[in-house]
Amino acid sequence: MARMEYSDRAKAGDRTREILDKNRNANIFRMMAHSPSYFEQYCRLGGAIRNKGELDPVLRELAITRTGILCESPYEVVAHQRIGKNVGVTDEQNAALDNWQSATCFTELQRAALAFTDEIVTRRSPTDATFNAIAAKLTPGALVELQLSVGFYIMTSKFLETFAIDLQPVTEVV
Repeated sequence: MARMEYSDRAKAGDRTREILDKNRNANIFRMMAHSPSYFEQYCRLGGAIRNKGELDPVLRELAITRTGILCESPYEVVAHQRIGKNVGVTDEQNAALDNWQSATCFTELQRAALAFTDEIVTRRSPTDATFNAIAAKLTPGALVELQLSVGFYIMTSKFLETFAIDLQPVTEVV
């Protein structure tokens, strides 16, 4: 159960209601809508991460889901396993993300991105070896997008857990 009430859609401004509608009134957004200006900017950056840029969507979703796992955020994991599946992440890959190091279903590039993700989440920053391994495989733009994706979803995972956002039925997860 959420730590505080979700925002009241009926009391929200037009722009906030429009963004909530676009995002299927998901619980995370209903909570975030308590701060309309932050909510709008959060959604703008989230939309850019998910819909713009050059980073391969499969790589992005593997990194985001792994971030949710490391941040112990079930809502994030469930949501991005679904999103990942829609962009080409296999069921085997989603199932293997808890222990990806011993799994054989990831490419060399995916393994480098997952190592990079692990170190961003669990350390102050990635080691030189880990950074250089992924930097050798991605363009500078894609590398920036990967780091920003992981950072954004660390923040999102922490938001979800701070407010104890309720999971939604699978058909409603964004």
